[in-house]
Amino acid sequence: MAFTPLGDALHQKMNTNSPLKKQTEAADAVIIAQQVMEEIFGPDAAKNAKPLFLKNRTMTISCTSSSIAQEIRLNQTQIVEKINAKLGKKEVDRIRYLS
Repeated sequence: MAFTPLGDALHQKMNTNSPLKKQTEAADAVIIAQQVMEEIFGPDAAKNAKPLFLKNRTMTISCTSSSIAQEIRLNQTQIVEKINAKLGKKEVDRIRYLS
């Protein structure tokens, strides 16, 4: 029986349409969403909005106040477009914000 090197096994697993690949892509989307929030609102204001997770093409963001939630709502189209542009594909359709 031949052993597959760990790096090769991970590479094969990530190239398939596996749950691991989807989880990794969702985690990348959260990181990128945080970067986009900082670009649009600035680093200080972005501290009041924390992207939590991506599920069913909806990015959920926790907000410290209703005013930041309102700003996100007003800029939702721009935020979604920038996230998708940085991801290189359309992964996010809308934003859900919790305040």
